[in-house]
Amino acid sequence: MSITLVIQSPRLDSRELQELATLAGASGIQQPSPDVARLADADPASRDAISACCQTLGYDFAFVDSSLKLADFGLLVSDMDSTLITIECIDEIADMQGIKPQVAAITERSMRGELDFSASLRERVALLAGLSESALEKVYQERLQLSPGAEKLLARCKENGIRFMLVSGGFTFFTERLKQQLGLDYAYANQLEVVDGKLTGRVVGDIVDAAAKQRLLIEKRTELGLRPEQVIAMGDGANDLLMLGEAGVGVAYRAKPVVQAKADVAINVVGLDGVAKLLA
Repeated sequence: MSITLVIQSPRLDSRELQELATLAGASGIQQPSPDVARLADADPASRDAISACCQTLGYDFAFVDSSLKLADFGLLVSDMDSTLITIECIDEIADMQGIKPQVAAITERSMRGELDFSASLRERVALLAGLSESALEKVYQERLQLSPGAEKLLARCKENGIRFMLVSGGFTFFTERLKQQLGLDYAYANQLEVVDGKLTGRVVGDIVDAAAKQRLLIEKRTELGLRPEQVIAMGDGANDLLMLGEAGVGVAYRAKPVVQAKADVAINVVGLDGVAKLLA
């Protein structure tokens, strides 16, 4: 199997690319666009040296099967908070309650894998009891932003017939609106309980945790008649690791260290469209 080393950055320097090609034992360099270079016949054994060099240069890198094309995939599964969008919705909702620092600290520990996700979610949601449901709309309208390159990635998926599934440990209030706004194929998340226009501090039904994300990916993959290697999954937190492990390509997007260490690919410099640019 021939391996291509894909290098991405908003700025690529030809001398630095040649240095990387030498390190990787690559046979040649192609640069289809100013922000992407493909180094042919790279040696995966050079990963540690390439990683250290790219970290110094501010480049993203990935070793990929040279024969893979984006059109070979049929499903892309994405986390929402801090992946498809730039914010953690629960932290911004908490800001409306004046308790963002307390909630954000729990969120950070949970995403690093230091806390049980389901227990930490219930703890954070309980702190929101009594907040008006209108605060959620305010977060959606005023604070929610798509991650850089998200719309370009979605467009490439649609061009290549790839279904897009949003699977979030966040809330249906946001996933359903994003599904409609962006034309996503599927969306799954937790439902906040609302009574008389106010949050009760509880979640309705089972929590979408790491195991649920994994199960939903497998179910959709099976339903679509796809093999594991025809699925891309991307996320940033520890609760994404199981679903990343079920995908042919697991992408850590601006992720916590535990996720970057275990994912197939880590993207820290370029935007989400970098996922599509990995593949010819």
